[in-house]
Amino acid sequence: MCGIVGYVGPRPSQGILLAGLARLEYRGYDSAGVAVIDETGSLGMRKKAGKLSALRDSLADAALPDGNTGIGHTRWATHGGPTDGNAHPHLADDDRLALIHNGIIENFAPLRDELAAAGVAFRSETDTEVAAALLEREYRSNGGDLQLAFRSVVNRLEGAFTLLAMHEDHPGLVVGARRNSPLVIGLGEGENFLGSDVAAFVEHTRKALAIGQDQIVSITPDAVTVTDFFGTPVQAEPFDVSWDAAAAEKGGWSSFMAKEVAEQPEAVANTIRGRIQGDQVVIPELDGLDDLFTGINRVIITACGTASYAALVGKYAIEQWARVPVDVELAHEFRYRDPVIGADTLVVSISQSGETMDTLMAVKYARERGARTLSVCNTQGATIPRESDAVVYTHAGPEVAVASTKAFSAQITALLLLGLHMGRVRGSVADASVDVAELAALPEKIAKVLETENDHVSQLAGWMADTRSVLFLGRHVGYPIALEGALKLKEISYIHAEGFAAGELKHGPIALIEPGQPVFVLVPSPRHSALVHSKVVSNIQEIRARGARVIVVAEEGDAAVLPFADEVIHIPLAGPMFEPLLAVVPLQIFAMALATAKGLDVDQPRNLAKSVTVE
Repeated sequence: MCGIVGYVGPRPSQGILLAGLARLEYRGYDSAGVAVIDETGSLGMRKKAGKLSALRDSLADAALPDGNTGIGHTRWATHGGPTDGNAHPHLADDDRLALIHNGIIENFAPLRDELAAAGVAFRSETDTEVAAALLEREYRSNGGDLQLAFRSVVNRLEGAFTLLAMHEDHPGLVVGARRNSPLVIGLGEGENFLGSDVAAFVEHTRKALAIGQDQIVSITPDAVTVTDFFGTPVQAEPFDVSWDAAAAEKGGWSSFMAKEVAEQPEAVANTIRGRIQGDQVVIPELDGLDDLFTGINRVIITACGTASYAALVGKYAIEQWARVPVDVELAHEFRYRDPVIGADTLVVSISQSGETMDTLMAVKYARERGARTLSVCNTQGATIPRESDAVVYTHAGPEVAVASTKAFSAQITALLLLGLHMGRVRGSVADASVDVAELAALPEKIAKVLETENDHVSQLAGWMADTRSVLFLGRHVGYPIALEGALKLKEISYIHAEGFAAGELKHGPIALIEPGQPVFVLVPSPRHSALVHSKVVSNIQEIRARGARVIVVAEEGDAAVLPFADEVIHIPLAGPMFEPLLAVVPLQIFAMALATAKGLDVDQPRNLAKSVTVE
């Protein structure tokens, strides 16, 4: 989950590395470091525990020599705590070689024992330093050929890793490798870049190359060479980054999360754009791939965290429109229980980054067993789309805050589109005109929620700054939103929060209700199901009778909830499958406002990273 960046070119690398790390800090912020090699072949390195600002302060006190070759790293700790010594880069070969790493080297223990027996003294607790020491040994035994040494090392490593390395003997050269961990190449004019995400270099170039599994890249100012782990040349896949550096800046907002909450109308609109033809949904990327959907009798949607709650909404939509059974599986559980899948199963994976390791492993498992695979992803050139038979991109733009907001809304939108597309292909949706009109109206309705309820919900959160526990109840598609509302609060406010299916209340959770307990209740529209609506209102009466403080999210004009609610948050009228995109917005605002009232960093919550690229 660490962020990595590499540069070779005519400009001083330190500023480029720090700017790239600033855009990658969402991937990890336990420590940060940079190493540069100047034109004389002298290597300088600085690393500090803490956020990137600590490294910047250190460099301001004593700058490194100017160097045109460099690598940088921002860390989310796995092996070893967040200390200066465990921070990257790690040095070897009398401090002439620098190496950075994203991932986990699973066989580091026997390799460390082997190196220690040969007299290597380690200065950190990390698996990364093992790779650096191994690279030193291979470099010396291969006559100073860094690329050949790198090839030897990566073939001995097990697990998930992206490695970047450079050596004083080779100014103007950075070598990288990837296995089950992200790495992309940025192509400049007389300069080239490496990064775990295009955000690392999008300020300088929007031309990129995606490299595949078990591949090695070498960059110099004028050339990029990609081979497999055995030295055979391969062709990297080119793509253009669809957004610019300004999209990854705060732009005057108090936080990235506030900016991204406000960008949801645009994110949803961009996800819909070009996928409505007349009164039908047609996803151009899936043109000619009807057999993905017509020969199946089951769909499994697999994801983690917030994406898994989007998947639960997608389950309702796909079952309703495509008339095929849908299961939702947590990706980190999926392959370990030996699921029954085959050619008649479509496995849909959801990952904002396209690099979520648990989800990637689930996709690979599905393909190995003959299942059809489709990914929903926000990131061009990512691994999961390349490992899948097809991809539906969300086009939400960069999401920097660790707690997902606009990516979640875009994922739900993509799944609604997929459900309607599948319904058309399978012949189970005869007339989609009403649903297509609902889709097209979503951006405007989300914008209305932001405009009318932001101040109300923020004020409510301010009043509840000392709250120690919040519960969320929902039914039908409101249940996944209750789960997501609770997760947002846990992620950034660090208080107990739980989401429940409202019907489960009397089966145990009602024991949690005591006087003053705040409970958010997502009330479905009475226009679509008077029965479900009445049952949720009954749930409200049950908890209100036991002293709960009830905050209701209900559609405009729903008078039935008013006598039983302490607070009502209104959302515009929408069809049942489209309500989640409106109901989730005030829950996001509430979590953000409560965390802000508590003085917490909403963009970089403790112990979390944006993209989980280790299992």
